[in-house]
Amino acid sequence: MSTETVADQIVGQLIEAGVQRIYGIVGDSLNPIVDSVRRSGGSKAGGIDWIHVRHEEAAAFAAAAEAQLTGKLAVCAGSCGPGNLHLINGLYDANRSGAPVLAIASHIPSVQIGSGFFQETHPDRLFVECSVYAELVSTPEQAPRVVHSALQHAVGRSGVAVVTLPGDIADEPAARSAPAYVRTGSPALVPADEDVRALADAIDAADTVAIFAGAGVRDARPELLELAEKLGAPMGHSLRGKEFVQYDNPFDIGMTGLLGYGAAHDGIHDADLLLLIGTDFPYDQFLPDEVRTAQIDSAAENLGRRTSVDLAVHGDAKSTLAALLPLVQRKDDRAFLNRTLERHRKLMTKVVGAYTKPVGQRTPIHPEYAASILDDLAADDTIFTADTGMCNVWTARYLNPNGQRRFISSALHGSMANALPHAIGAQVAFPTRQVVSVSGDGGLSMLLGELVTVAMYKLPVKIVVFDNSTLGMVKLEMLVDGIPDFGVDVPAVDYAAVAAALGIFSKRIVDPGDLEAGLRAALEHDGPALVDIVTDPNALSLPPTITGEQVKGFALAMSRMVMNGGVGEAVQMAKSNLRNVPLPSQFSPRG
Repeated sequence: MSTETVADQIVGQLIEAGVQRIYGIVGDSLNPIVDSVRRSGGSKAGGIDWIHVRHEEAAAFAAAAEAQLTGKLAVCAGSCGPGNLHLINGLYDANRSGAPVLAIASHIPSVQIGSGFFQETHPDRLFVECSVYAELVSTPEQAPRVVHSALQHAVGRSGVAVVTLPGDIADEPAARSAPAYVRTGSPALVPADEDVRALADAIDAADTVAIFAGAGVRDARPELLELAEKLGAPMGHSLRGKEFVQYDNPFDIGMTGLLGYGAAHDGIHDADLLLLIGTDFPYDQFLPDEVRTAQIDSAAENLGRRTSVDLAVHGDAKSTLAALLPLVQRKDDRAFLNRTLERHRKLMTKVVGAYTKPVGQRTPIHPEYAASILDDLAADDTIFTADTGMCNVWTARYLNPNGQRRFISSALHGSMANALPHAIGAQVAFPTRQVVSVSGDGGLSMLLGELVTVAMYKLPVKIVVFDNSTLGMVKLEMLVDGIPDFGVDVPAVDYAAVAAALGIFSKRIVDPGDLEAGLRAALEHDGPALVDIVTDPNALSLPPTITGEQVKGFALAMSRMVMNGGVGEAVQMAKSNLRNVPLPSQFSPRG
């Protein structure tokens, strides 16, 4: 009988698949796996490392970031019951982001399943909705094939696979050999000829064409730019598409949506034909109803589910654009493109850039100004991770991609507290690259314990905290709905002092004159660093296209605040945001 245990076999399968580490927290039901990892000798010896985080949610976020940045399988693990339950939020984020992640959810003893035993849950049921594969290992004979299927599903379908493993079975002898891990190249999804021809005809028939692109164009950038040049098409992008579309792009007109900036909204509404390429942008209220629309996507289920489309092409962006380019006629009239680009320039100068120069000496610090300084000082190949909420706004508007920088956020799941654990995964996977966590004080405090992880491993993560002692995005949502903000403010916390107590290099900045020197010192520090920037809690990100109803709601909430004794706060908020509110003549009639 083999002396190899099921746990040993699983670790061997992970090593064969190229896995170098597992993020998680140890626990009794997980002990066989953890001990096998210990005996593997670590990644330097060809084995696997155990990365001990402080919350399993952080383990899943870290694995998600590693998988997105490397394109390779990453692994997290949790012990039975509450341990693996904590994984679920990070796994939702990973699955929706298309990150190939394997989660090992250890389970109570197999003979106790179904008896209401201590810490009993049913992980094989719980994780179904946030995975592409979820299965329970019931016998040693079954284990190697289940794990093999999980690995192939996670990588092949770019999502989360969950293996539920009772601790007693993990400790039993392996009963059969494991199937070999299968590697393939990335296939192309070539569209049907008739669909491409129909799209080419529609493009030729349109006087003006606009493009809205998402993360699905990551491998098709040359073809995308060639198409825009041929058609004279202004190009907007989604948040996830920003890092692949914006840089060195003479057709770029910014981003639409809740975090949007520039002329993207007007550009895609004013064209005769809108091309949606590689995007499943969820906010249909920002997409035009009356513009003829075509969509290209490698996922057939995405076609037409956000807005009605007149033409749909099922294929990956690179293959579709390569087939389309020879068929379309060049459009020599550049009036629409030039008009849209000029509007974008003015908006970027007068609205998005409003706070980045004039407020260099104003306190409280405007977050826009802080973000612009960070953009100037960060390395050319920095990996940025951003918390959901206002940090996503500042990242989207003021941190610029260049083809080397990477941007990770919880863009589809929209979870708080993602930035620091995402940064941990990024830094572990890329130990020599600069990694910056753009954290809100709300997100940082939610998983504050991960500062201990950063300190423990001496990870050189740079944590930039936009500290306004409020949930800024929620405050804005309340105000535009005409509701006085309530329950969004928290007591001020000196996060620099917290970090310093853990031995992390830290600075607290309240004067904008100290921003450049403080950020520079942190970025150049050899080791972990935290910069706590005390920012204006009343600096709210108003959308670039503001409707009369939104301003009405904002004004209504302000009047209610005054009537309820909040005149001081109302006045300060007006001072902080007045320059971003357009004149009535600038209100959008489209809503």
